[in-house]
This record gives sequence, structure tokens and C-alpha cells, in this order.
Amino acid sequence: MRAIIFDLDGTLVDSAADLHACTNRLLGEFGRPPLDLATVTAFVGNGIPKLVERALRQSGLSLNDEDLEDASERFKEFYGAAPVAHSRLYDGVELALGELTASGMQLAVCTNKSEALAVAVLEGLGIARHFGVVVGGDTLAQRKPDPEPLLFSVQRLGQTAEQAVYVGDSEIDCATAEAAKMPFVLFTEGYRKSEVHDMPHAARFSRFSDLAGVLREIDVGAIQQS
Repeated sequence: MRAIIFDLDGTLVDSAADLHACTNRLLGEFGRPPLDLATVTAFVGNGIPKLVERALRQSGLSLNDEDLEDASERFKEFYGAAPVAHSRLYDGVELALGELTASGMQLAVCTNKSEALAVAVLEGLGIARHFGVVVGGDTLAQRKPDPEPLLFSVQRLGQTAEQAVYVGDSEIDCATAEAAKMPFVLFTEGYRKSEVHDMPHAARFSRFSDLAGVLREIDVGAIQQS
């Protein structure tokens, strides 16, 4: 194993509070009441446009494509102005990333958040230096669960899928790894909606202090998904 690709929201970063705040600010502009945190968190994973669409629909609004795009851009303005006002790293993330880079691993982020906003979050939380590559939902024409963004992340690191694993928290991440024929390592404390046993994975962990040990136990060639 030479490369580790991470999802962002719900994996490295608990960003739900910022996404929640921006969602309710947007809804307020439409004269709609706020949604609770759990509802907004359930909308996370497919990128901001899909989050906005789901939130507006939940509030009784159905916009045409042009108006929905405008609403998404408005959300991005709110979020981009303060992307880590309420977000936090999961416990142990920074130490785990330092340990992995010190061991010679190459790290990347592959997320459905736009590339610029993903970089802003990583920089705002002080961990951007650990990642040689950041691939966002707008980096390519495809986005997760299409495998191309994940495979592109590995390629940009100069590695192959056989030399990499994907670490994520959600059903989308699981499906992306499966489509890319890459072992999936599940962080169990993120934003998943399914039971752990319903999400195929090569390994799982609940504390980042355990991640390096979990990864050392993975024989990528033996468990590569078909």
C-alpha cells in the first residue's frame, strides 16, 4: 500500500454544523423555517447542489434548474465566507495524518464538495499540508459514486488502484470504492445511514488513533474488491 485517499465531510471533518447554518440561512432568504441538524446532516454526501435541492424540497420548494443553480451559488457564498466557523476535525485526525505521512504514505482527498471549498476547509483546519492531491466534485465531469474521481486521485499521486485504499464514512464512499475496485476502509462515526454490516468494507475503525494499525493489517492484493 502506497496511497491513502480520504473522503472529507464525515470522515476527516465533522462539518455538519457549518452546512446546517448555511442551509438555514439560505432557507431564511426563501422565507422558509429552519431545518434541524439531523435533517440537514442526512442530506450531506452528494455535494452542495444536491444538499440545497434536498433542503429546499424538504421545505416545500421545487425550483427549476436555473434557480436551483443560483440557490447553490448563494449557499457557496455563505459557506466560502466562513467554511470552518463551526467545523472540527474528528479526534486524532491530525496525529494520524502525521503518522501516515511520516511512514511514507501518499495522501489525497476525494470529495463531492467543490475543490476550492475542500481546500479552504483543509487549510482552515490546518491539515492541507498532508495532502498531495485534492479532487472535488467539480474537478472532473463525474462525481462520486462514479469511480473516476477516486481513480483520478490515485493517478495524480502517481500510484495505481492496486496500491491504494479509500477511507470514507458513507454509502456513497462505499459504492465509489467498489466501483473503482479499491479496498474500502469505513470510519464508523461519520454520516452513514446504513448499518455497518450492510456496507462492504475491508476494514473499519471508530478512532483515528487506530487507523495506522488498521491499515497495516490490510493486504491490498489479497482483499482487492472484484
